[in-house]
Amino acid sequence: MLVGAPAAGRSHPVSQESQLSELLSVVVPVHNESAVLPQFYRLVGEVMRAIGSRYELIFVDDGSVDDSASILAGLRDGDESVAVISLSRNFGKEVALTAGLDHARGDAVIIIDADLQDPPELIHEFVRTWRDGYDVVYGQRLDRRGDAWLKIFSARWFYRVINYLSDVEIPRDVGDFRLLSRRAVEALRSLPERRRYMKGLYAWIGFPQKAVPFVRQPRAAGTTKWNYWRLWNFALEGITSFSDVPLRVATYLGIATSGLAFVYGAFLLVRTLIWGNPVPGYPSLIIVMLFLGGVQLICLGIIGEYLARTFQEAKARTLYFVKEYHPAGTAGRGDEAS
Repeated sequence: MLVGAPAAGRSHPVSQESQLSELLSVVVPVHNESAVLPQFYRLVGEVMRAIGSRYELIFVDDGSVDDSASILAGLRDGDESVAVISLSRNFGKEVALTAGLDHARGDAVIIIDADLQDPPELIHEFVRTWRDGYDVVYGQRLDRRGDAWLKIFSARWFYRVINYLSDVEIPRDVGDFRLLSRRAVEALRSLPERRRYMKGLYAWIGFPQKAVPFVRQPRAAGTTKWNYWRLWNFALEGITSFSDVPLRVATYLGIATSGLAFVYGAFLLVRTLIWGNPVPGYPSLIIVMLFLGGVQLICLGIIGEYLARTFQEAKARTLYFVKEYHPAGTAGRGDEAS
């Protein structure tokens, strides 16, 4: 999928001098990923050194309770291109990504999960496409190996629903695996909202964007942190962040049920005037009451979702607190690989 086109005049061959002067940042959210971190670090390091530009690996420890913190500390001690941000508690992946973007210094920022489901070697294509003038380059999944059929099925329907409801088209079968130019990062950083649905925000900022297809692999190690309940809440977050259609649906549903109730009331009145009132109708009365009560609760729930978002935004709390921050020293470079 292609959104927009590169800015005129921005596509140009990259000289070796300019390639060595550019800085690439890799942001990696981490939550209990100790089983895969050493393998991830090795593979991503090989890819970044092969690209030939200076780079920094920014690991954001989102309140891990396993050995992730100690492993990251060891990586930081042995490699000055590694930066580690430790948040004060688990704030969630969206906030961890925001923290990484806030601290990234690169001319381009690559976002990738630590589970190795997204192939690090695709970063080569991301960087080439960025150098051609695109501000956002994202990986689009052709196949999701290792994911349960229910997760795949529900994800496909979710993207269909949210694109039907939203004014901004969110690319289908796309996660957080992507590259962002510096101006795209600054655009994201300027957004003040607290309840963040990053996949929608990537699309909302605009700028020239391009998809790079790939096959998603099973996790290299560890277990996923996304159960179906969390995915359901995440879907609600996305819909309420980028669409007010549910509120309008609640209004139309209220109008429709009120109209039906009025018609039914008129029918009962006419029937009583013509044939009298023999008092039957208790079952139908209960059905109508339960139906109207259910509709009211659904509408109140929809309103409550948006009211909760307004309440969170009105408090304007800081998105996250950093417990420890160890910035990268001398950024790594391809020609320094040993």
